[in-house]
Amino acid sequence: MPKVSQSHLEARRRQIIDAARARFAAHGFARTSMTDLVEASGLSIGAIYRYFKSKDEIVAAICEQSSQAFPAELTAETIHDFLQHIRILAREEDHARLVAQIYAEAAVTPSLAALVSRQLDEMRQAVVALLPDRGSARAARVAEAFVALCHGYTQQLAVRGDLEPGPYAASLVAIIES
Repeated sequence: MPKVSQSHLEARRRQIIDAARARFAAHGFARTSMTDLVEASGLSIGAIYRYFKSKDEIVAAICEQSSQAFPAELTAETIHDFLQHIRILAREEDHARLVAQIYAEAAVTPSLAALVSRQLDEMRQAVVALLPDRGSARAARVAEAFVALCHGYTQQLAVRGDLEPGPYAASLVAIIES
């Protein structure tokens, strides 16, 4: 039997994750079965289980791969661009609905809650690192508010649909400048 290349294995894994992202965003985790993922991915159940032991592992893989285009500096323009990026992901990839599903699942799955919590910590640390008073209690509070508002914007996109990022960006700038 010929050996399968690493690029082929990565492509199949990506195929499963992409199908799962779309299915989870549209139908939620509870209403998505492994059979649904077989149908959505076009792969066999055996192929999916080759890469993931369970639906929970697929959810974790989706979380692990998520990366936002976090700004390298915190200016009005870069913050607006960051939120605009989130808005585009919500429109084009249904990302906001997927994030809402991940948060709901994290509320009842301790291992996913730990993963999401770690990612939120990393985002707060990234904000703190960009602030001039990075070692202060104020910087920690600003980072907490910044992350909460960004995720609140994502949840608003999931529920309310397409929203202009301007008011949210202005609020984030006000928090940073306070």
